[in-house]
Amino acid sequence: MRYLLIVFCLITIFNADKLHAQKEITVTGKVVDADEGYPLEYATVSFINPSDNTVANGGITDLQGGFEIKVAPGTYNVKIEYLSYKNKTYENKSIDTDIDLGTVALKINLEALDAVEVVAERTTVEIKLDKKIYNIGKDLTTAGGTVSDALNNVPSVSVDVEGSISLRGNENVRILINGKPSALAGFGDSNVLSQLPAEAIERVEVITSPSARYDAEGTAGILNIILRQKETLGFNGSLSLNLGNPDLAGVAANLNYRTEKFNLFSNVGFRYFDAPRNSFSDATYFDRIDDGELIEPEYERIREDQKVTRLNRNYNGNIGMEYFLSDKTSVTGSLFYRYGEDADESRNNSDRFNEGAIIERTLRTERQNEEDNSYQVALNYITKFNDDGHQLTADFQYVNDDEYQTTFIDENYLVSQEDNPEAFQMERIFQDEVQNEYLLQADYVLPIGENARFEAGYRGSFENEVTDYRLEQENITNGNFFINDTISNVFDYDENVNAIYSQYGTKFGEFSFLLGLRLENTQLKGKIDSQLSDEDLNNAFNFPIDTDFNKNYLGLFPTVNLIYNLGAGQEDIEESITVGYNRRINRPRGWYINPFPTRSSRTRVFQGNPNLNPAFSSAFDLGYLKRWKELTLTSSVYYQYETDSFERVEENTGQQTSDGIDIIRTIPVNLSTNTRIGAELGILYNPAKWLRLNTSFNFFQFETEGDFNGVDYSAKNNSWFARFSGKVTLPGKIDWQTNAFYRGQQQGAQTKTNGLFSMDLAFSKEVFKDKATVSLNIRDVFNSRIRRQLTTTEFFSRESESQWRQRQVTLALIYRFNMKKERKAEGRGDGGDEFDFEG
Repeated sequence: MRYLLIVFCLITIFNADKLHAQKEITVTGKVVDADEGYPLEYATVSFINPSDNTVANGGITDLQGGFEIKVAPGTYNVKIEYLSYKNKTYENKSIDTDIDLGTVALKINLEALDAVEVVAERTTVEIKLDKKIYNIGKDLTTAGGTVSDALNNVPSVSVDVEGSISLRGNENVRILINGKPSALAGFGDSNVLSQLPAEAIERVEVITSPSARYDAEGTAGILNIILRQKETLGFNGSLSLNLGNPDLAGVAANLNYRTEKFNLFSNVGFRYFDAPRNSFSDATYFDRIDDGELIEPEYERIREDQKVTRLNRNYNGNIGMEYFLSDKTSVTGSLFYRYGEDADESRNNSDRFNEGAIIERTLRTERQNEEDNSYQVALNYITKFNDDGHQLTADFQYVNDDEYQTTFIDENYLVSQEDNPEAFQMERIFQDEVQNEYLLQADYVLPIGENARFEAGYRGSFENEVTDYRLEQENITNGNFFINDTISNVFDYDENVNAIYSQYGTKFGEFSFLLGLRLENTQLKGKIDSQLSDEDLNNAFNFPIDTDFNKNYLGLFPTVNLIYNLGAGQEDIEESITVGYNRRINRPRGWYINPFPTRSSRTRVFQGNPNLNPAFSSAFDLGYLKRWKELTLTSSVYYQYETDSFERVEENTGQQTSDGIDIIRTIPVNLSTNTRIGAELGILYNPAKWLRLNTSFNFFQFETEGDFNGVDYSAKNNSWFARFSGKVTLPGKIDWQTNAFYRGQQQGAQTKTNGLFSMDLAFSKEVFKDKATVSLNIRDVFNSRIRRQLTTTEFFSRESESQWRQRQVTLALIYRFNMKKERKAEGRGDGGDEFDFEG
């Protein structure tokens, strides 16, 4: 570390000497709109050497359109540019004393406006030191869809049939909204993303090698979802309406009002949908030996067929204001609120067989109602000390989520060989889950010379989750309900993370690097309040568990990101190589730790594990990008080694239901190691304005080693997934887009998952003089997004299939107003969050 600091000092001295080696001259001026006279902020001013056409220096205008740039004495071509405006160039301008260019008026370029609209429809990729940025553009298949739908179209990302999000086949991915954990992302519950409209997304940042600035959580990496925020002066926005089958209705509005002094923005929406799902399983049970005694199963085969109707109503609203205290300082405050009502009914038919003959059949009915209230308050302060990136930002965020759930369970015999079989108890479950999270963050950025930057900061995240679970069961003799004190419990869980970081980056010609180090202290604290004694809990688990724990972990998380630009001097060609290394952590969440089992099935339960410890991983990534005028190629190979990795295993509890069926539980455990290697390839081809082709392929192999309760769960598996997207503009200016996705077979320690194919279609057309877009999209055209699995253990073998969401047909209308002359605000928004050396 001492030698690294010496290197940093030498680089700083070198850059400082270079800056002061010659006298500099100040050039000032102001850039305005030629027709209306308002200032054009963030216009680009470049000083170009006429001899070799290289850029000697440059800058951007401030909120008043003014600029003040220092250059060495000489003769330059001074070029002023602004998106969708005609450029203005002062050729062979001799500059030997301080000079004021006065007011520079730029005219609208109507042809460029049309070109901008075409480019805006394309999903493009940008490669930066620590991330890939995918600009969603006008993805037709997500019109009327959700954030989850949009993510499923991003290379390297896949969303399974139950809404779980994975990055490069790894589900331990951190979801951020505008660079921070947010109630919009549902405290890590990816199902919340299926309630937010896709139209709210501007771009998705796929961060497989996060810099030290980011939280170390998520061994797969980070998905940072950047929401739209208009930068157009005046009042503008959009309104979207959606109708679909199965029943779907939604309305959303995106409104923005901006002046020179403040920017007021809001997003509100309502979504109603009926999302039926179904599942099926067919299990064969084997004889087992317990203490030397052969035990035959009560039933040789059990077949279950479950149908679920789900009615969901969700309201969400976000309102905020950015107030510009000065040209370089602003304060932003925002309030987000979400309210959801879910009404689900599950009907599970269960058939039990011996020697091929049905012995009994039951119908288990569950009616579940849920109310979810979430709100988030956020404050942001940013001050820019100059136009070179020297700035300080501070953030405060408070999130509250209250989810109340009631479940009524009733099971009855439909067929039985007994004349009067013993009735099942009816059950009532009341669960209240309250989450509170505070976030404090400060980041300081200091440019050093022209091409170097130092950054440091603090982040504190303090989260508390209290789950109050009460089970009431029927007294068969009199029909009254009583509280089951042995299952009812209160689980109080805290996750507190304090972190400091620093990082340094610079450029040497075509080579750039970013080095960082993050120090995090994690406190995981939990207490289980239950009538069960510790001994009873240990007996239920077959191993000791801690019901009142307080664990602390101190970890160093280094990051290294390198990029080398190979495309220098090549006209219309961009080419680069990136190398990344990072160390990450996977912290267990409350659901994974609470030891009390779910009640959604009598024979199959999920049970948390209080003994879980965080998993740590080290990952290496090597990437290559080459971009021609019409073709973009991206590729990478990666390696990850994880210790104490989480693995969900299924085992026989040794307990039985009242009618003699073995109870199988799924439990997460820390296995020894998990090794992943993989490669991915992406191609984007735009041969003409009317045609866009995009494809990606991801291959990965993972190997797990470890045992639990005397059973070896080691496994090795190869799998892959691929996607293709094609967009064609038909006569009549009708756009037609097709998306196809295939995920290959996967083999885990106990479960083999079959390959899965799905395809989406969409059509759209601009109407009302291009102020509105009407679109029709069909998700899962062949209704084939069905997960089929085979699970094999020493106690049973089970075939199963599950369809979380059926084919969806959606008609959407989006109307835009006052959004013609849209500004490109490069200096606002989330700029400065990372060291942006583009490749």
